[in-house]
Amino acid sequence: MKSKTTTQNSSSSSASRVSARWSQERRLEFIDYRLRWDGHLNRSDLIDFFGISVPQASLDIARYTELAPGNIQYDSSARTYLTGPQFEALYNIDNPQRYLNDLLIDASGLSSEGGVFLGWTPPVGLIPIPVRMVSAETLGCLLHAIRNRETVVVKYQSLSSVDAETRTLSPHSLVFDGFRWHVRAFCHLRQSFRDFVISRIISIEAGALSTVTIQDDVAWHTQVSLVIAPHPDLPIEQRKVIELDYGMQNSEVRLDCRQALLFYLLKHLGFSGREAATPQAQQIILKNEDEVTTYLT
Repeated sequence: MKSKTTTQNSSSSSASRVSARWSQERRLEFIDYRLRWDGHLNRSDLIDFFGISVPQASLDIARYTELAPGNIQYDSSARTYLTGPQFEALYNIDNPQRYLNDLLIDASGLSSEGGVFLGWTPPVGLIPIPVRMVSAETLGCLLHAIRNRETVVVKYQSLSSVDAETRTLSPHSLVFDGFRWHVRAFCHLRQSFRDFVISRIISIEAGALSTVTIQDDVAWHTQVSLVIAPHPDLPIEQRKVIELDYGMQNSEVRLDCRQALLFYLLKHLGFSGREAATPQAQQIILKNEDEVTTYLT
């Protein structure tokens, strides 16, 4: 049975964690976010989201108004705070990609309490993607091995062989290719660094300390620059749209990618495993294709 002192210390520690998590700085960022993407804010938004008192919510809004008077204005008829006409974000919330990522997390049902600052949200549709099942035991064992620089002994079913093979791996990183998770590891059987689909690991056991480190994986540390441009056979009006779509400067954009992940990126961009397509179907080209393909292993 815990003593009263221990319980009090535990409660105090818990309260400190909550206080740190919901500091005024965090609440000011929330105000900034809601004004930018919702267009309005009420004290009740702060009260409901952070569990704070009415006076504290008023103080937070007053502090925000002091810091950015042009960002917020009070509409007495609607009894709400509106975004000011000269809004300039105080925090790193003005990136559309952050908002869209928040929408994705929320629509996927993966948002934890307080994880995103969304208020009103538009209807969102997601393309269903089959879930690649990853065993919690397998993932936990891999994380332990990466953290402690140890090997694991796995039974792995690849699509290049009929039977599963037993391999000793020295894992150093996790990789997401956009559809499934891999573990990047040195394969002691093949004597090379490779990617292994985690869901294809049938069984796993902890091994010994590994003599291989992440620094030994040259392809992991080698950066490859891809130069992307609109397809030259598109009409000029359509090329301009592609330039805008990809944020190109001087009709091109550069993407830096680890050599170890190059295959996945080329596949996503449509530069791998496809027959020649029309310019409308394959709207971009890889200007430095000859240079890039020398890095494929």
